[in-house]
Amino acid sequence: MLKGKPAKKYSQAGRLHSIIRLLETRRGLTLDELAEECDVDRRTIHRDLNAVEQAGYGLTTEWSGGKKVYSFLARSRNLPPITFTLPQLMSLYLLRSLGAHLAGTPFQAEIDELFKSIHSVLPPRHAAHLERIARVSLPLLHGARDYSPAATFVADLQKALLQQYRIRLKYAKKGKDEAGDYEVDPYTLVFHKGGIYLLGIAHNRAGMRLFALERIRGIEVTRQRFEIPDSYQPEAHFSSAFGLVSDTPMKVQVRFSPEIAHTVKERIWMPGQKISNDAEGRVTVEFEAAGQMELVSWILSYGTHAEVLEPKELRGEVKRQVKGMREMYRGKEKESEKAEKKGKRISHTLDEK
Repeated sequence: MLKGKPAKKYSQAGRLHSIIRLLETRRGLTLDELAEECDVDRRTIHRDLNAVEQAGYGLTTEWSGGKKVYSFLARSRNLPPITFTLPQLMSLYLLRSLGAHLAGTPFQAEIDELFKSIHSVLPPRHAAHLERIARVSLPLLHGARDYSPAATFVADLQKALLQQYRIRLKYAKKGKDEAGDYEVDPYTLVFHKGGIYLLGIAHNRAGMRLFALERIRGIEVTRQRFEIPDSYQPEAHFSSAFGLVSDTPMKVQVRFSPEIAHTVKERIWMPGQKISNDAEGRVTVEFEAAGQMELVSWILSYGTHAEVLEPKELRGEVKRQVKGMREMYRGKEKESEKAEKKGKRISHTLDEK
């Protein structure tokens, strides 16, 4: 307490009111500064900050001059009015339609509430027109994931992401029912092919890990805060990946038939790609990427119109997959032929009788 400053005696309710007022009027305060203002110790202020947060005030922290500074997240209880032009609203509606993979999560419920608020202030004619525009762009998600079982965990995950709290996850690995334990600093959410993933530091796995939202079986938000390094860039984790897998990159060279050449060369498959044409109208795409099975899946989707030229390992894996498919279908055809012949013999025997 400053010399000559009169002592303050607050009830907790009074302190909470004072803390809220201080954080709303100043850019940020340390625990020591708040403790001095309220004439209590650091431990008491820490408890008070937890109570403020539980009351719905989003707190965030950052380091400044070697000290942790507390402030409100985007002035969460005092947001200024936001105005939009019609073109900006159109962009929002289009973004909403592209987020169809959020169905079954609290994210979708919050988006719906947002658009209810927008509808309440728009003329009905404009609202109806924007809805029509957005419906045209609604993506058809084949094999969409059901996030309703994991929806109960999303609220905790939102809190951990916004407040930078460490979490403890119960997580089932791919193809397994048993859930393992992970202690994670959640960094960001990743959206890929209709799937939602959590990217973060897994402390008991010593590195960055990706967790599919639908395989989370439990989540506990701790009170331990973490800091995301200023140098962290989510995109860098996937910079060499063809999809989500970030293993050893390989130099890929794939040649496509003239029938589909125009659809291939009109797209960007990887940054830094090279596209060349030959005299027969074929197109060759070259790039560097990681994730062998994701590359195999992409190549096989073109059937006989795509041929892997490099690397040998990737070409060999595609050949192995094609051989396995051929044997599977041949086996099915032989079984079908046997069944058909057996049916004919039985029919012939019955006719003779």
